[in-house]
Amino acid sequence: MTQWTDRRIPLPSLLARSRDRWPGLGASLLGGALAAVAGLGAFALLAIVLWISAPYPDDGPYGALRVAAASWLLAHGVVLFRTETLSGAPAPVGVTPLLAAVVPVWLLYRAAREATDGEATEGPETVKGMEGPEGTGGAEPVAVGPAWCGVVAGYVGVGLAAALYASAGPLRPSWAWTLVCLPLVTGVSAGVGVWRAYERPAGALRVLNRGEQELLSNAGRAALAGTAVLVGGGALLVGLSLVWHGEVVRGSFLQVTQGWAGRGAVLLLAVALVPNAAVWAAAYALGPGFLLGAGHGMGPWSPTTAPPLMPPFPLLAAVPGSGGGLLGWAVGVVPFAAGVVVGWFMARGARAERGRGAVWSAGRTVTGVLGAAVMCGLLLGGLAEVSGGPLGVAALARFGPVGWQVGGAAAGWVAGVGVPVAVVVRWWSLRQGEERRVEVPGMAAREAQERRVEVPVASAVTPVQATVASEPLGARADGAWEDQDLFPYEVLAADVDPFLPEAPDGPDGPDRPEGSDSSDALDPTPTPPEES
Repeated sequence: MTQWTDRRIPLPSLLARSRDRWPGLGASLLGGALAAVAGLGAFALLAIVLWISAPYPDDGPYGALRVAAASWLLAHGVVLFRTETLSGAPAPVGVTPLLAAVVPVWLLYRAAREATDGEATEGPETVKGMEGPEGTGGAEPVAVGPAWCGVVAGYVGVGLAAALYASAGPLRPSWAWTLVCLPLVTGVSAGVGVWRAYERPAGALRVLNRGEQELLSNAGRAALAGTAVLVGGGALLVGLSLVWHGEVVRGSFLQVTQGWAGRGAVLLLAVALVPNAAVWAAAYALGPGFLLGAGHGMGPWSPTTAPPLMPPFPLLAAVPGSGGGLLGWAVGVVPFAAGVVVGWFMARGARAERGRGAVWSAGRTVTGVLGAAVMCGLLLGGLAEVSGGPLGVAALARFGPVGWQVGGAAAGWVAGVGVPVAVVVRWWSLRQGEERRVEVPGMAAREAQERRVEVPVASAVTPVQATVASEPLGARADGAWEDQDLFPYEVLAADVDPFLPEAPDGPDGPDRPEGSDSSDALDPTPTPPEES
């Protein structure tokens, strides 16, 4: 043994050094693992309830737990393979129920936000405005790196263990999809949680000036509003189609399985797939439509009908027939409404951000609408891509809309309708502002002349001329907001101020002691006491 080998650092010292370098990492790891366990527990509870209520279960409770683990992975976008098929070849199942995906995403978001909360510190070193994440108060927050890495590592570790456990069941996860989708969903959801915990820092947006940040913020809000209108309109179309094809939907629901337990499972699956159906209906209204297998496209102007050998399922039974005619024109109301909402949001949002009487230029407004159209296309294209997937091989290899087609159609609709709407709303706002300014008597003459401010000096009113600064409308260097709609006014003396209460008057004038002078009443100098 040499002096070099004798000086090795013991393991407890390494752990303590790592804990000091990465404070909060252990708590973040535990939070991510608990979030994964909570999601798995929710899916396992539902699977056990369905297994108990089934009259003739095919497998024991361990098989139900493996199905629950596989379903939990499917909610993250992982493709599963069915091993029990008639041909013996594994069949892929890749349609992710979007409603079921809300559970793990929300758990990850909450775990990441809570991971940024640190232990309370004593002393005045916590300064207001520098507390870090919101809600931490006087606690020292955990840094972004340890919080995010800990949550992701803990969640992905439990997820890989669940994938290993589900590999022995009837629904086996694809390891390639597991290694891609599970870390991706975990990292994005945890990142959003940490970002919100730190009160949404601008980050890369700091390189933009204030006007560009306002334009980007308005475009983002308008894109979210347009996407919500498209998905909401798609949900409305799904409801109308279910009511229109009520008898066929009811027959398919009774045909899928026998017994109340099986029908309950089918009903839960249909409810979990309702957001998917809303996105499919939005794609149908935009024009590209969706695929019901290889070579069977369904659209508002498509002459093809649904394939005859479709799986019996209530939502698939509500698929409309061949397009064209009144149906093709009626569904166009949904993307038209989305374009109107985006254009209105951009025009009104620009006016609200800039203050009264100020509207962005026409070119700036059009640029904002085009940016919102691109964002809306990306959002809806992403939703369309994750809402579909394979349900088997050959003819069942592709179900759902094609992402790039739906995204391009959404961007085109929003830009084509939103640009004229935004320009018209902007013109109308300017016109209304000009009418209000004309209604004020003498406003044009006052704006042409220099403004005067009357300042009281002693008992006289001396006019003091103030030159109007030729600065552009907006925030001045001192931080004050300049509003040209304000009118000149006179500063009144205290004895003629209409807002001050008047002194009560007596029979001979104002009530005051006899022999007192008005100058003595107003003299604030105290009178010294008389010497005895």
